[in-house]
Amino acid sequence: MANIINVVYFLILFPFIMAIIIGLLKKASPLRSAVIIIGGFTIMAAAIYVAVNVLLSGKIHIVYLENIELYNHIVVALEVFLMVLVCFLSIKYKKFYAIIFSLVGTIPVLWMDLTGRAVEYSNHLRIDTFTAVMYLIVGVVGILICIYASGYMKDYHHHHTDVQDRSNYFLALMFVFLGAMFGLISSDNLGFIYFFWEITSVCSFLMIGYTRTQEAVDNSFRALWMNLLGGCGFAAGLMYCNMNLEIANLSDLTGIAATSKFVIVPVTLFAFAALTKSAQFPFSRWLLGAMVAPTPSSALLHSATMVKIGVYMLIRVSPLLYNTLTGIMITVIGGFTFFAASLLAITVSDGKKVLAYSTISNLGLITACAGTGTTEGVWAAVMLVLFHAVSKSLLFQTVGDIENCMHSRDIEDMHGLIIKLPRLAFIMMIGICGMFMAPFGMLVSKWAALKAFVDSGSVWLVIFLVFGSGSTLFYWAKWLGKICTVIHQSFELEDITPRSEMVSIFPLTSLIVIMCFAFPWMSTNMIQPILNESFQELIDPVIGGSDVIIMMIMVTMIFLIPIGSRFLAIGKNSKMTMSYVAGVNAGDDRHYIDSFGKERALYMSNWYMDEYFGEKKLLLPCIIVAAVLVAVMLIIVVGGAF
Repeated sequence: MANIINVVYFLILFPFIMAIIIGLLKKASPLRSAVIIIGGFTIMAAAIYVAVNVLLSGKIHIVYLENIELYNHIVVALEVFLMVLVCFLSIKYKKFYAIIFSLVGTIPVLWMDLTGRAVEYSNHLRIDTFTAVMYLIVGVVGILICIYASGYMKDYHHHHTDVQDRSNYFLALMFVFLGAMFGLISSDNLGFIYFFWEITSVCSFLMIGYTRTQEAVDNSFRALWMNLLGGCGFAAGLMYCNMNLEIANLSDLTGIAATSKFVIVPVTLFAFAALTKSAQFPFSRWLLGAMVAPTPSSALLHSATMVKIGVYMLIRVSPLLYNTLTGIMITVIGGFTFFAASLLAITVSDGKKVLAYSTISNLGLITACAGTGTTEGVWAAVMLVLFHAVSKSLLFQTVGDIENCMHSRDIEDMHGLIIKLPRLAFIMMIGICGMFMAPFGMLVSKWAALKAFVDSGSVWLVIFLVFGSGSTLFYWAKWLGKICTVIHQSFELEDITPRSEMVSIFPLTSLIVIMCFAFPWMSTNMIQPILNESFQELIDPVIGGSDVIIMMIMVTMIFLIPIGSRFLAIGKNSKMTMSYVAGVNAGDDRHYIDSFGKERALYMSNWYMDEYFGEKKLLLPCIIVAAVLVAVMLIIVVGGAF
């Protein structure tokens, strides 16, 4: 046990040391790349070591830190530093509203700590199965993104000469982010969780504002104030637990039966903080605005760090949400976000924006699953977190590389990508299939989510899932079709993707395929223990033998159908038929003769239906509806307790 705990300390502290080292190195130097690769793989190996040991042993490791007063003083000093930094930058850019949220969230917690009103004796670290799974996400996916960023930032500044090269600063922030994530998922003490929670808020703010353009500054401060607002909710829940319930640990809170209205109050406040962190409506605009930052920032925020914190907290408190008003409201907000964001994703052609809406949508589904408080809901939520982290990381990185090669990330410019950039197109197709097609785990997880929603007795949730899944199928299939459609100007381009980026992309691509076949093992050895620990009893398997057989049949058929079709076509006479192309076909299915006798190139475009439910028509009403739902939840639950 001592050895594992030492490695955990390493995982929390070493990324911060890496950030300092990177900040001192020469920009875009081979030494910097070597340091990131060696240090990154060291962190990855440590994370895998801890995760494997915990998963194999099935033991929960609880740590009480000695010399806790020293650690508390360090935490207090760093919280003050974060508050001063936010206030300084807010004054510099004249965004004074951010100061209010920073002060409201930090000062009461500091007052509680400094006046001795916080519960002193508590467990500080807790390494269980869910922690181990999160280690794999942060340690593998997060590190691969950092390695990808080391090569990407060099190309980024080559194409964006107007942006000051502060890539060392950017890469250092990424490692600070990872250190904060390791600290947060390892912590059981609510004060420590809050401290790392605030570090991620400030880091995302600094990364989004990297280019220092007016748009970047505005979007970064929007992300800051929304996440600080959630931080205020977390701080209120933290103080309530310490001063009213005399609880300082998250595990102590989740171990209490949710029969008292006084217990559900902090759970509601933590859930509110999670909604802001996971960019659920009405807080989704900060994640959409984060697209102005370089691609590695988007990949990290969407897959391995920022938004996963929110659903991580919701999954932790999920058993307390069962059959409560808070659980019902969280589930409705999540289901509504899943459906609305899926519709909005149909109406945009910017590749990164589609991925952003997809992230918000999938996080909504995870939120809805956690809100049910059922075993099926938690199972589906954890499985969705795993598959979403890998697939979305791969997609963001691939879109970034396509943008560097084509100087565009518009889906309409990706027609014939299978000819233009075949390697990146193939990788992207795997990433897209991983998000919505059988037999990939996202589809399996949606089946479990549907079962949880049906068991909850809510017709609305089933409607949200069915129509949201239909919308999801529409925009992913539309993008996939664009990549495979060869029409005009489809000629091969130079693939300038450096090897350092492929070191990240190839393992992620392989992971998606491996997880496709390994999901029964993952369910038994990774997710089932999480259910047993969360509900504090032995839970019957959510995925049974018949379900595994059906999924294996699906896997087999995916390969047998095209192979069988090819054998059936042997010896058959085929006739090539030219397509109708709004004129006389020129004979290559790419050109036609118009009414003036001139040869013209064929062009086809997707239909985005923005005239029906585009951003201008749907986004604001969705934000208003969700804001009302959040307000009702807080007023009834928190207000009713007082």
